[in-house]
Amino acid sequence: MSQPAIKLYNFSRSGHAHRAELMLSLLGLPVELIHVDLPSGAHKKPEYLALNAFGQVPVIDDQGVILADSNAILVYLAQKYGNGRWLPSDPVGAAHVQRWLSVAAGPIAFGPARARLITVFGANFDAEEAISRSHALLKVVEQELSHSPYLVGNQPTIADVAGYSYIAHAPEGNVSLADYPNVRAWLARIEALPGFVPMPRTVVGLQTA
Repeated sequence: MSQPAIKLYNFSRSGHAHRAELMLSLLGLPVELIHVDLPSGAHKKPEYLALNAFGQVPVIDDQGVILADSNAILVYLAQKYGNGRWLPSDPVGAAHVQRWLSVAAGPIAFGPARARLITVFGANFDAEEAISRSHALLKVVEQELSHSPYLVGNQPTIADVAGYSYIAHAPEGNVSLADYPNVRAWLARIEALPGFVPMPRTVVGLQTA
């Protein structure tokens, strides 16, 4: 029996939604994409808030299992469909992955994700602060990637999926990746993975890394 399609409520320019879409594709799972029209406020309507009370994308519906939050979705998909590949089961490996999920929800969200919100969506944040936070983050990631090809060792994990989208699109928020060769090589390794799907680029910010 074939795997029924997993519904993904997404918005194509959301890095959070792209994390879920990328993970589903890397796992080779069938997906039914359901567009959530954020500019029109579809994510704040009662029918969507019934899926995610925070009114955010993404949400997945896996045969009645409804989950919100991109990082929670990554954990679920890895544990259910990843055959142990994408999320280590040993305490140390799992902790190392969790560290990067926290980075995705912290420094990445307040650095490159926020810088991109300003240029792509016109968000009212301090651009200089967001760009500064981004470079502070990228310096750490650059150093970490000098020891291994992926964020947690020699194989890709959901840590890499969680970090990829907003770091890859950091130039759209006027955050240059030119000084971070390890980061750029890591992005290229992720993009070379079987099943990789890109997030659409927007013509704002820096048009080269």
